[in-house]
Amino acid sequence: MNNEFEFLISAEQKGRRLDQFLSVVADLNLSRSQIKKLIEDGLISVNDQPTEPSYKIKSDDHIKVIIPPPKELTVRPESIPLDILFEDDDIIVVNKPSGMVTHPAPGNFSGTLVNALLHHCHLSNLGAPLRPGIVHRLDKDTSGVIVAAKTDAAYASLVKQIKARTVEKTYVALVHGVIKNNAGIIEARIGRHPVHRKKMAVIESPNSKLRTPNSREAFTSYKVLKRYKNYTLVEVKIKTGRTHQIRVHLNHLGHPVVGDPTYGGRKNEFGLVGQLLHAKKLGFIHPRTGKFVEFEAGLPKELREVTQKIA
Repeated sequence: MNNEFEFLISAEQKGRRLDQFLSVVADLNLSRSQIKKLIEDGLISVNDQPTEPSYKIKSDDHIKVIIPPPKELTVRPESIPLDILFEDDDIIVVNKPSGMVTHPAPGNFSGTLVNALLHHCHLSNLGAPLRPGIVHRLDKDTSGVIVAAKTDAAYASLVKQIKARTVEKTYVALVHGVIKNNAGIIEARIGRHPVHRKKMAVIESPNSKLRTPNSREAFTSYKVLKRYKNYTLVEVKIKTGRTHQIRVHLNHLGHPVVGDPTYGGRKNEFGLVGQLLHAKKLGFIHPRTGKFVEFEAGLPKELREVTQKIA
């Protein structure tokens, strides 16, 4: 059912842009971009006539705003090939390729791992509507092992383990520069960057000048697997699962992941479309059997090819 609002402009309100006027009306709670879209769809009128966002409102103008109900968001099953590492009645473990988004979100409602999984099997309905069965995620350009829950009981068990930090996650990354230490631990809080809001950043660590209360603790350990002339292949383990944690922490260490378009800050000499970061291994307690299980995915083609070039 549509929500309809009507306004009669007073002498004190005249002269303002229509979109500016409507954007500050608390009852509407609309952004200027949303107002523009409603105008383009013919859902905002002035004196029963079509209008423009830039229209300067006049005294006694009659403005009518129609807000349609939000569209119900559903995820459609799609026939997309899956690299299945393990599957039973409770869980499914797959090797997600680089370039595939884990679950639908604005701008990516199709071609995601969830779309593919729903075509293959039933997933738990617990969690967010667009993330059925998803208990953790991998960035779009991060490949590797990911588990999804097929039953509500499995979902609850896996979420509980993740919150308790008992799930074992092992990654492999190729980073810029030669890391001197054979191993180390990065303990630095991560939060939304105060200026670049689409990025995460290390917040309130001894080496960071950024300060914001909206940060969460994050722990990353690393071990050098192989050193090259200008690069290092590292194994990384995390207990916390903050957004972009490994990429942010390794960049903070001074060794950003090769190919990282957001945190790399280096020349993309290999023509990569994403970071060389791979979720190699995932271990957890099976929700039904109570036994520890572990799944592993070999290094992806892109990572193998680059390491061969620099060897």
